[in-house]
Amino acid sequence: MPDNDPTHQVSSPVTAESDPAGRFERLYADAERGEAVVPWDLDRAHSLLSEWTDRTRPDGSGRRALVVGCGFGRDAEHLARLGFATVAFDISPTAVRVARRRHPDSPVRYETADLLDPPHDWLGGFDFVLESMNVQALPAELRQRAVPAVGRLVAPDGALLVIAAGRRDDEVIEGPPWPLTRAEVDAFAAGPLIAARVEEIAAPDGGLRWRAEFRRR
Repeated sequence: MPDNDPTHQVSSPVTAESDPAGRFERLYADAERGEAVVPWDLDRAHSLLSEWTDRTRPDGSGRRALVVGCGFGRDAEHLARLGFATVAFDISPTAVRVARRRHPDSPVRYETADLLDPPHDWLGGFDFVLESMNVQALPAELRQRAVPAVGRLVAPDGALLVIAAGRRDDEVIEGPPWPLTRAEVDAFAAGPLIAARVEEIAAPDGGLRWRAEFRRR
C-alpha cells in the first residue's frame, strides 16, 4: 500500500471529547493562516480508495456519489473523474471554503453539513457513499450515532465503501483517533445494508487498516 496514509497523525486531543467538530474547524482555520499543518492533506486520493477503484473500475455515469468528511477534496475529485455526480461535505466551513478554492473548476459540489443532521434530501440519495477515516475520529457516543447515519445516505441498490484504521479487540487506545475493531466495522451492516467484502490490510506503519464494502438491498 502506498505510504500516503496519515491515520495516526492527528491534532491535539484537547477538547476532543467535548467538541470534536470545533477541534477540526480550529485545525483547518489555523492551517489556512499558516499556523498548522493538516496531516491528511494529501496530494492525491487515499491509496485504499484509488486501489479499490483501479480494481473494481466503477462507472459513475448517471450515478451520484457522496463523500463524508471531505476535507480539501482529494477523494471527491477522484470520484468525479470517474464520472460520478459528486457531492462532498465537511462539518468545517473552512475546509469546504479551501476545497472550493483549490478546485475552482471542479464539478464537485462542496457543502458544509453535519453527518448527524444532513439535508433531508440526502437520505437514501446516493448510489455510492465514501466514509474514509472520519468515524474513527469521533468519541464513542458520537461514533455510535455516526455509523447508522452514514448508512442512511445510501440509495437502494447503492454501495458504501468504508476505509478506517483498525485495532484488535484487546488493544487499548487513547485517541483521537480511535481505530475501529472488526465489530465496529461490521456495525455498518445494519438495516438494509449488507456486508459484501471486508478486507484487513497491513499499513506502512505496521498497523491495521480496514476497507469494507456494503450494499443496500
